[in-house]
Amino acid sequence: MSSMLLSILVISYNTCELTLKALDSVFAVDSVHLPFEVIVLDNNSTDNSAEEIHNAFQGRVHLITNKENIGFAGGNNEAAKVATGEYLLLLNPDTLVLDQAIEKLLSFAKDHSEAKIWGGKTCFADGTLNPSSCWQRQTLWSLFSQVVGLSSLFRRTNIFNPEGIGGWNREGIRTVDIVSGCFLLIKRDFWNEMGGFNSDFFMYGEEADLCLRAKRKGARPMVTSDATIVHYGGASETIRSDKLVRLVKAKGLLIRRHFSPVTVPLGVAMLAGWPLSRYLIHGLLTFLGKKKSEESKEVWGAVWRRRKEWLS
Repeated sequence: MSSMLLSILVISYNTCELTLKALDSVFAVDSVHLPFEVIVLDNNSTDNSAEEIHNAFQGRVHLITNKENIGFAGGNNEAAKVATGEYLLLLNPDTLVLDQAIEKLLSFAKDHSEAKIWGGKTCFADGTLNPSSCWQRQTLWSLFSQVVGLSSLFRRTNIFNPEGIGGWNREGIRTVDIVSGCFLLIKRDFWNEMGGFNSDFFMYGEEADLCLRAKRKGARPMVTSDATIVHYGGASETIRSDKLVRLVKAKGLLIRRHFSPVTVPLGVAMLAGWPLSRYLIHGLLTFLGKKKSEESKEVWGAVWRRRKEWLS
């Protein structure tokens, strides 16, 4: 049996500077005082990430260099295969570990072992809340609220923004449906029992699928604000329409995998209405002279024109 308590998995893709800072925060003197290893998998970055990571952390990280980009899900699956820790911590490269957050999350996991998946709180670089540390599952109501814009107009309510748990400031402890993959702790044995991430999810949605499958096996994912990190968000996706196409495609996969068969067609149809409604709304606002909507109109128009990619 391994004496290693924790394996930290970091998937790098064209985020060289951020990845180096994230790793610096992990190895900081006051960060982690327990047996841990760091496994970094580079997904064929073109910004010299692998070489820079090797030069800066040789002997301190296990670096895997891929010849192709196999995505966030595939990358974590590969990295987990060489992990030896009792626990796996999935940590995004665009994060900074604050105030012994990793140790606090491990302590939280030991106190709440029934959860089986654990997460913390995320904030932006300026210290303001980044609410994307956790989510609730998609439902027909949440999709409807998204399509007609209620989740945007009333972002800070649970009623109209149920997926985003809009009425909660992320303080304290809470059971949630989905813990973000940017800072997700799970026992390695349970990860293996679950088969890790489903590689059909290239990027986005993989942690939602994992958590929803885990809930069917009795897990009760939980988050705590005691363990807080910085998460910048979206650093490896620089073209907004590409990011949204991946996101909508992932949401469609989640509907097909986790909705009841009778509600799947309605769910997919409502999801398709989201990019279309955003395109039409921003088109109308542009027509009415709202220049701030011009870029959004172009982005959502591009997403709608690429619907064959995410409807399949």
